[in-house]
Amino acid sequence: MRPARTLALLISIIMLAACASTPPAPTEGLQSARQAIANAERADAGHYAPGDLGEARTKLASANAAVEEEKMIVAQRLADESRASAELAAARTGAAKAIAVNDDMKRSTATLIEEMKRNSGEK
Repeated sequence: MRPARTLALLISIIMLAACASTPPAPTEGLQSARQAIANAERADAGHYAPGDLGEARTKLASANAAVEEEKMIVAQRLADESRASAELAAARTGAAKAIAVNDDMKRSTATLIEEMKRNSGEK
């Protein structure tokens, strides 16, 4: 009876140790966040959405710090939030650029209409 009891105790200790181990670093999540920040920077989000881009960078730095502290679940969450903030910055940048192009086209159209009115009035 004693060996069975020792075996059960040993199995319990191993299972407890397995549950208490640190999850792996969120390498993929961190890489996705870095890539999203790089994409936002290439889109000129620093000019059009600096707040969102800054938040993405801050959260990525916090995620890296959480990895150093072996807080992998927190690191994954922060990496995901960083990626989302960077994607939001890129989207806001795209929207701002589209609005600028639209406004420019409206001004060009208005100029053409004025020119057409002048030319038709001269005839």
